[in-house]
Amino acid sequence: MRVLVTGGTGFVGGHLVQALRRQGDDVTALVRSPDKAAPLAALGATLLPGDLHTINASALEGVDTVYHLAGLTAARSQAEFQRINVDGTTNLLQAASTAGVGRFVFVSSLAAAGPVPVGTPRSLDDPTRPVTDYGRSKAAAESVVRGGAVPWVIVRPPAVYGPSDVELLKVFKIARLGTVPIFGDGSQSLSLVFGPDLAEALIAVGSPTAPTGQIYYPAHAEVVASGDLVRVIGTAMGKTIRLMPLPRWLARGILAMTETGARLAGQATLLNRDKLHEFYAAAWTCDPTPLSRDTGWQAGHDLAAGVELTLTWYRNKGWL
Repeated sequence: MRVLVTGGTGFVGGHLVQALRRQGDDVTALVRSPDKAAPLAALGATLLPGDLHTINASALEGVDTVYHLAGLTAARSQAEFQRINVDGTTNLLQAASTAGVGRFVFVSSLAAAGPVPVGTPRSLDDPTRPVTDYGRSKAAAESVVRGGAVPWVIVRPPAVYGPSDVELLKVFKIARLGTVPIFGDGSQSLSLVFGPDLAEALIAVGSPTAPTGQIYYPAHAEVVASGDLVRVIGTAMGKTIRLMPLPRWLARGILAMTETGARLAGQATLLNRDKLHEFYAAAWTCDPTPLSRDTGWQAGHDLAAGVELTLTWYRNKGWL
């Protein structure tokens, strides 16, 4: 198949391009920086310089499937989220429609759906209730995709981790000390997915034989408490972990400082007060059963195996 991938230089996008090339697909990657995308070219991907606002239909002629992963997870304003996550998706979708692309796979986020009560994983029938500007922007982009003329599939991953991820790396680094600060009391329920497994899920829904007009949640079958996630990381590192719970009032102050520092530096940060709504929700869990039923996909790794592989990768790369 001929496919186009946006966000290929990112964590999940990199795993997707690797998986697509392994199965012999003809991959074009839309990239803002060809130098940064050199590893994709080394895999055999064709680099298309540009961005979500400059791409046009001519670049998508003959493409069977678009995998749209590019977007902002942190922004300096809601308008910035709108420009990239919503307006950028709109332009890409219009180009895909004009070019006659057969399938549009949009990688959204569980944040677009919102948190749930403990013990009730989010399912396809639940109304969306995003609680952050990021989540609202992804939900708005989903509406654009659902209203477009290209057959679509939307994937809402939960927290993603694995080789080359820089977010969970921070937890690994802190875990070396044995004491790990954690938002709340460590009881938040989480669904997670290993990066390479998520790539395989995207390929499964991008197949010409997979259903369209569907929203899926790719995740490990297991649900884990946030404190237990840290303990699993500690066990892999040979450390006994002591959690240091952060009450909401203290976290609010810490996040206000990191937000202010980022603003003064003209940068965006994930650690801002808006994220309190995510950090202190009871549960971020979802049901992967419909995805398995419709495509046969199942996560190839449980949490312990995924953490071990991630740790090995970090150590081999000198990140730990």
